[in-house]
Formats: sequence, structure tokens, C-alpha cells
Amino acid sequence: MGQADGFLKYDRNLPEYEKPEERKKHYAEFYKPMSEEKTREQAARCMNCGVPFCHNGCPLGNVIPEFNDAVYRKEWKYAYDILSTTNNFPEFTGRICPAPCEGSCVLGINKPPVAIEHIEKSIIEEAFKQGWVKPKTDIQRTGKTVAVVGSGPAGLATADQLNKAGHLVTVFERAQKPGGLLRFGIPDFKLDKKVVERRISVMEQEGVVFKCGVEVGVTVSKEDLLKNFDALVLAGGAADPRDVQIPGRELKGIYPAMEFLSQNNARVSALKHENHKGKVVEEVLASGKNVIVIGGGDTGSDCVGTSNRHGAKSVTQLEIAPKPSEGRAPHNPWPEFPMVLKTTSSHEEGSERAWSVLTKEFVGDKNGNVSGLKVAEIEWSKDASGKHIFNEIPGTEKVLPCELVTIAAGFLGPDHKGLLDGMGLAYDERGNVKANTKDYKTSIEKVFAAGDMRRGQSLVVWAISEGRECARAVDIYLMGESALEAKDASMLAVG
Repeated sequence: MGQADGFLKYDRNLPEYEKPEERKKHYAEFYKPMSEEKTREQAARCMNCGVPFCHNGCPLGNVIPEFNDAVYRKEWKYAYDILSTTNNFPEFTGRICPAPCEGSCVLGINKPPVAIEHIEKSIIEEAFKQGWVKPKTDIQRTGKTVAVVGSGPAGLATADQLNKAGHLVTVFERAQKPGGLLRFGIPDFKLDKKVVERRISVMEQEGVVFKCGVEVGVTVSKEDLLKNFDALVLAGGAADPRDVQIPGRELKGIYPAMEFLSQNNARVSALKHENHKGKVVEEVLASGKNVIVIGGGDTGSDCVGTSNRHGAKSVTQLEIAPKPSEGRAPHNPWPEFPMVLKTTSSHEEGSERAWSVLTKEFVGDKNGNVSGLKVAEIEWSKDASGKHIFNEIPGTEKVLPCELVTIAAGFLGPDHKGLLDGMGLAYDERGNVKANTKDYKTSIEKVFAAGDMRRGQSLVVWAISEGRECARAVDIYLMGESALEAKDASMLAVG
């Protein structure tokens, strides 16, 4: 433990943001640098708990108190060594993770939790700055080959781990560049694409081969993959968006959120206007329009921030669920992930938000374009069985003007059409590719699944965790044993 009274002496402090009016003019990350001394103060707040619940909160099992202590002591290289044993991509999670570790921080019981995410990002950026993140070119090869379908966080983690184990890994991606939703889903102002490209470059130098613009089952057959590779990992994500099937859905100007976001990311990177599925789409801009975002989560928030940067006339975000409480509700105690009201940087830039709103009908003009959304307020309650139900509040129906609607209502699961149905894979009750967390095997020999394609829509940090665990399972399948670290062994990694 670095500073015994650190949690009493220092308050939680995070990097400042560029002012909203300035940052809306560009797509770059807008966090102002925090000094090393201020970051060390944040690390000093870690209490070295007898039972560090942050380990349990982190899907990767990051050894958090140890790297906090190393940062406090200015032992940055040691902090990086600790962090890199459990997390392949701290530069991603340090920017976009909702930090379930912080929700489980013991200090968070009665004070603001330790700024773990900021510390994690600071460690990996210092590692890149000092040249500690170097491609490993002396990997002893096994001669085994593995194909990974999908280059999102799960696919990248799987490929990175299997490559380190000595296997020859080829990643197939149907979009024009690797990175999955890291590149085409998350806006640049949250995750600069240079950060993604930097990591891809390291992996390529280490021997991972990326083949983009390749749709497995179309451009290359599944038979060829099964014939030419010793193992196949499916990590294509949950790309089937949940739609809002109400009258007027056929009107022009209504888009799935990912079609809107991925196109904009491509535009910022001067790439073709493709969606995250690698399909060319029409240009969609929010400039001068009244925008409605259906869905109150992070993807909806990203639509808000992107619309503001387009110069939207107004942005309104709607959510059917009730407004979360400011603090933990009685049924959401520590150390569970806090289901509390979240105001993001995009909301601060300008938007209206409404909860307990039922979307009833899209209204169109004479040219077939959406011009409004009929909504009504609802009241939530429980029926006799305890199930949550809602009723429309009489007299609350109204039409909100809009010329652009983005639907950010989540994802139903992986896209079954093409590859998955073509392979005849078994699905679980939710429509995900069926595979357990013991060996990640699908119903087809030597085919594995990881990430959102297996578990359903989830967090980037969970995708990385699944990729790591799946890679270990594949390594055992190929070699009979594995030196790749299991999550449960993370505490042993630092000796």
C-alpha cells in the first residue's frame, strides 16, 4: 500500500474536458492531460483492501490494487507489466469501458471510487510513450493455423493470444479496415482511430495477418476455412439491430444507430461510406435537422454527440424505461454495477432527454420522409406475478418534430444469414451461437465462438475477456495444454 491515508487526503479527480462549444467543432478526443502528480494522487486513494472487490467487478480480472500501488510509487514499467498480464488492450478499455471495477470499488461504498479507468489509460499511454510496447518477433511457432472471423475486441484478443502462443493467425474482416465496432461503431471523439491503428500495427508486426473486405461464406467459403485451418474462431459480434416496428417505419430518414455511426466514422477516416457490416450505404447527415434518438444507452449517447457535431437543429433522446435514480436503489446494492443516472459528455453538449416514453407512430410528409414521431408518456408498475408492465397515461400523446431518427435499441444477436445458417450451427435460446465458457466449442468440430456472437450484446471489456479465454481453449484443443493465462490465475501473474 503506497499511502495509507490517501483515500482520506485526496478526492476523486478526473481529466478536464474541452468546453462543449469547442469540442463540438471536431471529432478528436477532447480530454485535457492530467499531470503525473495528479494521477499518482488518484492511485494513492486505493486502500489496499483486504478483499479487493474490484477484481470481481472487472471481467478481465485486472490486478488493480497492485498497478495502482506501482503508479503511486512511480514504477510505471512495473505497472505496465502487471496490467498487460490480464488486458491485451488497456488503451481501449481505458477510454470506453463503463468501469464495472469502479462500481465494485470498496471505497465506493461511502465515497467516490478510485479512478481506475483513468489510471489504466495513463499506464498504457506511458508504456507506448516510453517504447515498452514492442512487437514480439521471437515467437516460437507451433505450425498450427487458426482463422478468426471478425476483428472487433473479441476477435483481436483471440488473435493476439493465439499468436503469442505460437500459432499462425489470420483474421478475416468483412469491413474495409480492421477493428470492428472499435473502428466503425465508437465515435472518434471517444476513441481516436489512431489508437486502434497503433495496436493493429503492433499485431501485424508480430505476425497476425488481417484480410479485410472478406466476408466469410461469400468471398471465401466456410469449406475452405475448415480445410485450410486447424481451428476456426467465430467472433463476428451481435450485428442484428433491434428495430422499432411501429406504423410509419417504412418512411425515409429512419436508420439503425450503427448505420448512422459507422458511416460517420468512415467519413472521418476518409473511407468509403460503409456500415459496420461492410455494406455501402447512402450518406446520412443530421445537419440542420431535428433528430430523435430512440434508446437511452451508450450507443444512443454516441448518436447524440455525432448529431451535435453535424450541426443538428435539435437532438432528443427517448427511453421507454423509467428514469434511473441519482444514487443506488435498494435493489441495486454495492458491489453490483450501479444502475444510476448517467450523463455523458455528449449529453452535456446539448440534448433533451425523456424517460418512460412510448413511441407509437412515425409521421411522414407527402414525399415519404419522416417528419414527426407520435409518443405518449407511460407509467410503470408490477402485475400480480411481479412482472414489470406499463400503461399509457391518458392525455399525454403528442407528436415530436423530426427529420432524422436513429434507433439505438440494442441488438438481438448475431446475424444468422449467410455464414452461421450456412454452417448449420446450433443456437442457444436467445439466438446466439451455442458454446459454453468451458471450452468455447460450437456444435461443429474445430469451430469455436467468443464475444457478443456467443454471449449476446455486451461490453468491450467482456469481449476481450471472452477472446482471451477462447484463445486458451483453442490452444488446449490444438496442443493438449496451454501456457496462456486463465482469468482465475491472474493473481499469480505478478508473483
